Amino acid sequence: MRDQNFASSRRRFDDDDPNFLKRLSHDFDTAWDSSDDPSGDEQYSSWDTPGVLHGPEPRPDWVVTELSARDTELGVLKTGKEADVHLVERAVPDGPRTLLAAKRYRAAEHRMFHRDSGYLEGRRVRESRVTRAMESRTAFGREALAGQWAAAEFGALGQLWALGVSVPYPVQLLGTEVMLEFVGAPDGTAAPRLAQTRPSRAELESLWWQLVDGLRVLARAGLAHGDLSPYNLLVDGERLVFIDLPQIVDVVINPNGAEFLARDVANVARWFTGKGFPVDPEPLVVELLHDAGIR
Repeated sequence: MRDQNFASSRRRFDDDDPNFLKRLSHDFDTAWDSSDDPSGDEQYSSWDTPGVLHGPEPRPDWVVTELSARDTELGVLKTGKEADVHLVERAVPDGPRTLLAAKRYRAAEHRMFHRDSGYLEGRRVRESRVTRAMESRTAFGREALAGQWAAAEFGALGQLWALGVSVPYPVQLLGTEVMLEFVGAPDGTAAPRLAQTRPSRAELESLWWQLVDGLRVLARAGLAHGDLSPYNLLVDGERLVFIDLPQIVDVVINPNGAEFLARDVANVARWFTGKGFPVDPEPLVVELLHDAGIR
């Protein structure tokens, strides 16, 4: 059971701005069961759809791969400027079932590419015409960008999962939809963001060192989260989980890589210090840059 020092009320997954929230369309106060709501939006699982990419192996035991499985929409967990996150039940009739978070990047006409330029430095696609279209923000280019954000997040999660970083397992990628492990309770209650928690001193210390360990693995792989903050970290019981990784930065290739890494550390160090666990970000930044091999 989750420690009562952490927020016990229902939280939404990966919220970055409360002004963009929608309420869930189902009540999860009791254990969820898709059979309780026959009107739910149910369709066959997209696991075997042509073009779908699957997460790294070995897969966790809870991943449902049976072709007879059904996907049922259970509600909106988060709406944002660039993607919406939906709660989906994937279940085999009279068989295994699991909850997933389906992150769906917005269509071109509804997206706000307010962060593209800095993060996309050093990223290229195979066809030069696609690169040009993305740079000029044509309709086709914006669609390509949406797909690139989804693919970047799916690839980053798969890489970090394989390296042992605490991230949601990436179940599958289909177009601009990334299907992820749902981080939370079986009743559909999402794990709170770090910013929503009120941890004790001992819990702060544990969470900080979990964070440092994760950042070290990222740096040794030549990566930085790129948008790290207390709003892009979940607290699942005693476990810290990194989320929201479409903007992941290659700190070696990206000319602003060192600045992104330093900003990540400063953002989270400021929060921990404000909660009564003072940390100096500078020594950690120096260590991470050294681990990344750029200083």
